[in-house]
Amino acid sequence: MSGRGAGPNAETAGRMVEEVLDRIASAGDRAACESAEELVRVLMEFYGAAFARAMDLLRHGPDRPAREAVAALLRDELVGGLLVLHGLHPEDVPARIAHALDALPQSVESTGFDPATGELRLRLLGSGGCGCGDSREAVEQAARDTLACLAPEVTAVAVEADTPGPVLLQIGSGPPGASPSAPDGRPPATTAP
Repeated sequence: MSGRGAGPNAETAGRMVEEVLDRIASAGDRAACESAEELVRVLMEFYGAAFARAMDLLRHGPDRPAREAVAALLRDELVGGLLVLHGLHPEDVPARIAHALDALPQSVESTGFDPATGELRLRLLGSGGCGCGDSREAVEQAARDTLACLAPEVTAVAVEADTPGPVLLQIGSGPPGASPSAPDGRPPATTAP
């Protein structure tokens, strides 16, 4: 195996897990033992699902270029999340944030990420100002959920308040007492009586 060094093989890892579970069981705390067994089960399901997904993503035929398969793995929430968790994801934080935001159902753009605080600021795009788009809270929650796996460096999401929409022009004579203007914006010509 090349890269970051070989870890234990499956047999060794299985033995190590069993030894840890046996030590917890020997302590006599039944609840702790059951919790530890549940934790192992959940982790096994999690890793198993990730590897199954990786195999599905790679199983698109021999004509698919390897870089496309790698890109699919990196953008996948489950597999990408595992790569981030283990420090194996090759993309930097801004790239991972961009990929996560692309997966949202609502169009948003990043207006800034502060690594010191972990806050990501977003702006909604394409809502048209009609008030019929997703609520800010729903967009923030969807972004947090998506970013949790691919960019755990983001610990807070804030959707900026909507910017004022286009100014509506009043058609008509204007407020009482105002003199009307000609179509070209100049004051109307006055005629002598």
